[in-house]
Amino acid sequence: MEYKNLGNAGLKVSSLCLGTMTFGDGADEEMAKALYEVARDQGINFFDCANLYAKGESEKILGRLIHHHREEVVISSKVYFPTGDGVNDRGLGRTHIIRELDKSLKRLRTDYIDIYYLHHFDEQTPLEETLSTLNDMVRAGKINYIGISNFSAWQTMKAIAITQQHNFAPITCIQPMYSLVKRQCESELLPLAISEKLGVTPYSPLGAGLLTGKYQEKAIEGRLNVNQQYQRRYELERRNKTVDQFIAFAKENNYNPVSLAIAWVAAHPAVTTPLIGARSVEQLQPALASVAINMTQELREELSALSIAPALATDRAEEV
Repeated sequence: MEYKNLGNAGLKVSSLCLGTMTFGDGADEEMAKALYEVARDQGINFFDCANLYAKGESEKILGRLIHHHREEVVISSKVYFPTGDGVNDRGLGRTHIIRELDKSLKRLRTDYIDIYYLHHFDEQTPLEETLSTLNDMVRAGKINYIGISNFSAWQTMKAIAITQQHNFAPITCIQPMYSLVKRQCESELLPLAISEKLGVTPYSPLGAGLLTGKYQEKAIEGRLNVNQQYQRRYELERRNKTVDQFIAFAKENNYNPVSLAIAWVAAHPAVTTPLIGARSVEQLQPALASVAINMTQELREELSALSIAPALATDRAEEV
């Protein structure tokens, strides 16, 4: 396992990050422990969570797992989405952030969270209020680094500008969706990350399971067959030929499609560490094996040609 600095920060993270969304939701505590221990044995030191995963149970399980070696691991959590029925039980306002951060710290059984992500842009709250609050939390020692997830490029750059203008704690990393079937972040977010020296921790490198090939069997159970949110997110991707061509390529060249899909994401020059996840150790193994693939430039270009690249951010790039 290789270790990289998270963007321009002095924090080293493993080249794979284990997402814990399944802890308490698909993987019971015994299985979560097995997943965690296998990941640790393979050198993973970075574990991603969020306050809403399994209604807080994911953080509780992760907290129990890290408790006896807290300083050996890097953990992240997130804030934005509703955690209750109250009008202030959501968003990126000061009240909600402080309340949810304290709850997360308690569930995680720790005094600090290494990376705290804004989980979504909040159109109802000024970014100045949000970033001022996070700056206070950094100064209080409750957060070490600030991350952003599901922001557009202009929203991300606006946040960076505010931190610089007010001398707030900086934005350290971003967490966009990224896979061979979801490449929108290539247009502006990933170039922005390179320019601003941000860490990039992309999620869903398997396209919600599309790139595993399991949905080629129509009767299979999975998020894309039962969850309307994922169905809407990947509706077009399920109709095109990318998945079939990718699975065929993997079989013809003796690659596990899970390993290959993750290695493709990891090889982008902006990416620091892709998030992987599983409900069983058997599912986790090919994700871990992705680090062994030699993703040459030629191989990555061949795979990239199987899907449609996003439009360029400008209309006259041919004149550059």
